[in-house]
Amino acid sequence: MELPLTDKLVDRQRDALFNYSAASQTEASAARPWSKDPTYFKTVRVSPTALVKMVMHARSGGALEIMGIMQGYVDGTALVVTDAFRLPVEGTETRVNAQSDADEYLVEYLSLCRDESRQENVIGWYHSHPGYGCWLSGIDVATQQLQQLQGPMVAIVIDPDRTISANQVEIGAFRTYPEDYTPPTATATPSSLSGGGQSVPLVKADDFGAHASKYYPLEVEHYKSTLDGKLLELLWNKYWVQTLAQNPLLTNRDYASSQMADVAQRVRETALAVSRAGKGAAAMAAYGGGRGADYGAAEGMAGPSGSGMGIGGGGGGGSSSRVVDRAGAGGKGGDGAVEKLVRDIGQIAAKERAGLAAAEIKAQIFGGGNV
Repeated sequence: MELPLTDKLVDRQRDALFNYSAASQTEASAARPWSKDPTYFKTVRVSPTALVKMVMHARSGGALEIMGIMQGYVDGTALVVTDAFRLPVEGTETRVNAQSDADEYLVEYLSLCRDESRQENVIGWYHSHPGYGCWLSGIDVATQQLQQLQGPMVAIVIDPDRTISANQVEIGAFRTYPEDYTPPTATATPSSLSGGGQSVPLVKADDFGAHASKYYPLEVEHYKSTLDGKLLELLWNKYWVQTLAQNPLLTNRDYASSQMADVAQRVRETALAVSRAGKGAAAMAAYGGGRGADYGAAEGMAGPSGSGMGIGGGGGGGSSSRVVDRAGAGGKGGDGAVEKLVRDIGQIAAKERAGLAAAEIKAQIFGGGNV
């Protein structure tokens, strides 16, 4: 049974983003202002329909990357995403491979949409980064550059593991620069492109940030129609019990375990690096002190009695101080690495404590006993 279109379900001003105008899109395609300004687009507006589909698809992939296509249109400096659909692609833990079957599926899907009077064109593509944040790898950059040759496209990345862990959608939207364009130096840093500055696993450390100068992030906004609000309210009324009973420590335990294993590996590597730096600094200090003493003895033999020894002692002290300065600089770098580790461990511990506290509170309220 279809719902009647009443004032409570339809608000023309609020639902304006769902109204596709073929004339305005033709005019924008003819003008192509984005071809003159590499950072013309500033925001991406995502509908709840598209967002739910993308998150569910990303979550269903588990540890494997998934890929899909988004539909929408251009609205000034914003790219509006109205819907999304998954592609039948082969995914791995590091990439997704779109074959000819995916191209055929895309063409057929868009043809069926036209038959149903859904005229929105392809506005970009999305894929997942399970557990390692929202940013673009070298393969992603190449894919996005190819997409942008066909028109105004955007790449959206979703991290399903961090979405469950943080209880909010971890999402990022990006566009690449033209190949002949040199971006300004004050661009977004890799840490800001990863979503909250969180660290990436060691297996992704080499690729993370290596191509950050080739793309820029867009602000992600969400919008919903009057009917979307009603549907989301119905979904909440149906699934609020499951949502309340859900324990992120259990649903996301594989991701938490991988985080702990990765931090443990980084602790071992950092401790080894600091130990090596300390031994090297000590050896350099001993070597520098010995050379200073030799230099002082030589000066003492060549100069007047007593005065040369004073010069030599000063020279030895200067050499040792320079070595100590270099060791101190290395120590500061080691301290920075340790501080970063402590911060990451603190974030993991905070999430674990929050999960345990939530489970304890639920047990006390609903179960009347301890966990």
